[in-house]
Amino acid sequence: MINRPTTTFRTRVASTPVASLTAALLGVLVVQSPAFAQGAAEPQATQPQTPSAGASQIPAPQASITDEKLKAFAVAYLQVDKVRQDYTRKIGTTTDAAAKQKLQNEANQQMIKAVETSPGMSLNDYKTIITAAQSDPTVARKVQENLQKSPTPAD
Repeated sequence: MINRPTTTFRTRVASTPVASLTAALLGVLVVQSPAFAQGAAEPQATQPQTPSAGASQIPAPQASITDEKLKAFAVAYLQVDKVRQDYTRKIGTTTDAAAKQKLQNEANQQMIKAVETSPGMSLNDYKTIITAAQSDPTVARKVQENLQKSPTPAD
């Protein structure tokens, strides 16, 4: 048997390469939570898109991501991760498929609520920063730095 040291979320973030952090950011909500992704995308769908040459793959101007938004994102992300961890435990101990689905839906709603109730953060801001971190290593590095500096959410 291999003994593995216990790691916390903060130590995982500290030792995570930028690409892995970006994948983790996307995995938490975009992949696991279709309701979140849909809810965050709906307001953006009403905004007119004016693609320019070579810029059609960039979802939002990354210059608009301020340090304050990155700090707010880190707080929201840690809250979302806490919800994810709590519900992962609950879902893992449940054997009934319907109950698991109900818990997943609750988790999705709680993750959305965690973002919406985070000061200075909206669903659109959250999604924009996740997407920017995926495509821009500088944004990903700044996100990682802010995650390391943010206080861990209380239980």
